[in-house]
Amino acid sequence: MTDRNIRVEPVVGRAVEEQDVEIVERKGLGHPDSLCDGIAEHVSQSLAKAYIDRVGKVLHYNTDETQLVAGSAAPTFGGGEVIDPIYLLITGRATKAYEGTQIPAETIALRAAREYISEQFPFIDFGTDIVVDVKLGEGSGDLQEVFGEDGKQVPMSNDTSFGVGHAPLTETETIVLETERQLNGAYSDENPAVGQDIKVMGKREGDEIDVTVAVAIVDRFVSDLDEYDETITGIRTFVEDLAAGYTDREVTVHVNTADDYGEDSIYLTTIGTSAEQGDDGSVGRGNRANGLITPNRSMSMEATSGKNPVNHIGKIYNLLSTDIARTVVDEVDGIEEIRIRLLSQIGQPIDRPHVADAALVTEDGVEVSDIETEITAIIDEELSNVTSITERVINGELTTF
Repeated sequence: MTDRNIRVEPVVGRAVEEQDVEIVERKGLGHPDSLCDGIAEHVSQSLAKAYIDRVGKVLHYNTDETQLVAGSAAPTFGGGEVIDPIYLLITGRATKAYEGTQIPAETIALRAAREYISEQFPFIDFGTDIVVDVKLGEGSGDLQEVFGEDGKQVPMSNDTSFGVGHAPLTETETIVLETERQLNGAYSDENPAVGQDIKVMGKREGDEIDVTVAVAIVDRFVSDLDEYDETITGIRTFVEDLAAGYTDREVTVHVNTADDYGEDSIYLTTIGTSAEQGDDGSVGRGNRANGLITPNRSMSMEATSGKNPVNHIGKIYNLLSTDIARTVVDEVDGIEEIRIRLLSQIGQPIDRPHVADAALVTEDGVEVSDIETEITAIIDEELSNVTSITERVINGELTTF
C-alpha cells in the first residue's frame, strides 16, 4: 500500500458528456497566444539541452513570460505585404554561468526562436516579418538549490501549486482538437491558402454540435473573392467529414463567420496569422496542457509552456495529471470519466504531492470502491516515475499547448 497521499472519490455532478451544454476551444498553432507558447517551449527545450551538454544537468531558467506585439499588414488577392513587423520579446530568467562555465543563454534562445519560426511558419520571414528580442535575467541562487547537487535525485517543488488533467476526451473535445490539428497538418499541406492561425470553438447543446472555425487565408494563394469562397467551402466540407468520424450527433460547421462579402471584409492575411495585424499574444493565455480550453472541466490557470521541466509544478503536474488520467482510463475498466488533481507543497519532493486526488464517474454497475485499488496503484507508479516527465518534455515527446 502506498504511503503517498492519494485519494479516490466520485465526481460531484454529471459527466461532461451527459451535461446539457458543453463549450470547448482550441487556439491553433499560428494564433498569437499559441505562437508565444510554441516559441517559449522551444526555447525552453533548447536551454535545457544546452545545460545538459555543457554542465551535465538542467540549471534554473524559465521563459514563460514571452510576449508578442502585433504588426500591421496590407493583404490583397495575389499577395500583399507586411507594413510593420511583429515584435516578440522572449523574457524570463536563465542561469548564464555555472562553476566557471559560461552559457550564452540569450544567443541560444534567439537561435531556438529562429528555428521554430522557420520550421512551423513557412510564410513568416524571420527578422523581416517578425523581430525577436531576448531579455533573460539571471536565475535565483535560492531556486537553483532545489534542483539538487547532482541533478539526479527527485527535485523539490518550486511552488505550492496544482495541476489538473482529465480523460477521456468527449466527442466535442475530440472534434475541436482534431479539426485544428488536421487543418494545420495534411490539409494545409495540400491547400497552402490555409494559414497557421486557426481557432476552433465547439458548442454542444444536447445532441447538436456546432463547430465555428476561424481560418487565416494566405493572400498569395487566392486570386479573387470566388477563389477565397471556394477555399472556405473546402474547409467546411473537410471539417464536416472529419466530425462525422467522431460522432453520430448532428454537427453544423461554420467557417469565418465574420466575413462580409458585400463589404469586401474577409479574413485575408499575408503571412497566415492575425498577429500580422492587431492581435497581440502572451504565453499561457491560450490552450491548457492538453491542447484545449475546457470551461466544463476543472483547469489550472498556470502557463505550461516555457516553464522549467525539472521542478516547476505549473508544468510538471499539469502534464503528469493528464498522463495519469489517460493511463487510468486505458488500463482500468468501468470508468466513464476521470479527473486528476495534483497539489504540490513548496520545498517538498515532487514525487510526493500534498494530495493526489482522483474523481471519477463510473459506468453503470461499477462502484468506485470496486476499482479504487487499481487506480491508486497507477497513480502511485506514475508519481514514482515523475522525473520521466522532464526527459519527455526536453526530448519534445510531450506537447504543452
